Amino acid sequence: MAITITEGWNGPGSKDGKLTVVEPKNNALHPSDSKWAFEHWYFDARLDTGHTVVVFLQKRRPEEPPNSKPVVEIVVYFPDGTRRQIIKHYPRMAFEASAEQCRARVAHNTCELVSTDPLPVHRVQVAEDGIEFDFTFTNELPSWMPGEGYTKYGDTDFFAWVVPAPRAKVSGTLSIDGEDIPVDGLGYADHNWGVGNMTRVIERWHWGRLYTDRFSLIYAMVGTQKRFDHHQSQPLMLAMDGEIILSTGELTLTEGPTAYNADARRSYPTWIRMETEASGDGVTDAQVTLQLNVKDVIHGHDLLDDIPVVGTKVGGALLKPIIHKVVGQPGYFRFLSDFELRVTVDGATTVETGTTLHELVALT
Repeated sequence: MAITITEGWNGPGSKDGKLTVVEPKNNALHPSDSKWAFEHWYFDARLDTGHTVVVFLQKRRPEEPPNSKPVVEIVVYFPDGTRRQIIKHYPRMAFEASAEQCRARVAHNTCELVSTDPLPVHRVQVAEDGIEFDFTFTNELPSWMPGEGYTKYGDTDFFAWVVPAPRAKVSGTLSIDGEDIPVDGLGYADHNWGVGNMTRVIERWHWGRLYTDRFSLIYAMVGTQKRFDHHQSQPLMLAMDGEIILSTGELTLTEGPTAYNADARRSYPTWIRMETEASGDGVTDAQVTLQLNVKDVIHGHDLLDDIPVVGTKVGGALLKPIIHKVVGQPGYFRFLSDFELRVTVDGATTVETGTTLHELVALT
């Protein structure tokens, strides 16, 4: 029996002729009685020092079992290409969040909406294992979500996504092992929640964004498992000169030839290409073509290493071959890529080039 998948676009079709106005409650806690409920707040910043900083505050990671503990996850990418990653679980009582607006806490780590005039401003304060930062994210674009922000898989399972800060100016202090570094940079924040065993629903996803002086682009290409008929959800947002001009799921994704990565123990596409369908009945008459050519795999990871027993030397040697036969080779990649962005608005075409970060997660 086919499982019905519903995406919450405003229309016409799988796009938004009118943008949803994102309210503070959309970025707040979404309470649920389901044991499969998950929720997290995500922030990242590319800093003028050359560091890239990522943080998750998570009520439950969607890939972990029900009743798992809240998690703080921090990743710092250093200018020399090295990486420092911290994952810290806390008792369930260490988590609290507001259902009215962004105000979440995992132990002493917090994120909070501090202003909405004229655009949202968030503050993030995190301190774990020698990494501390106190950052303010001041929006340069309105908040966004694709349609009503959700994809429903059948009657009970769903995945929701809102982007409270599609593009934000970041300022604050980064502290590494006691050394305080004043920083500025460019940042992003989003928020996911839902219900369901997502490892049984989702097979893989591409996710990323890029910024130029004129343009901001965000995309998420999510493919489901075979039992969901390999359905593709592929929301994309384009902003130009401080205004969101395109919100659509009607596009084509193409992957190039693959290369093998030893850290993730699997292959990845050496380029990806996205092209939206030409249409004049969205927010504006705009068309986008984006080519991403991978320069470097800055983070490759075998996701089986995150399973406690499998991740050990002895347990991995015994169990990994068995698990690989059952689930395949799940892996995570964060890429640094060259991009070419071609934007046509009302018949006029602009081409921008640069470099950006993006990720691929393959669960089988």
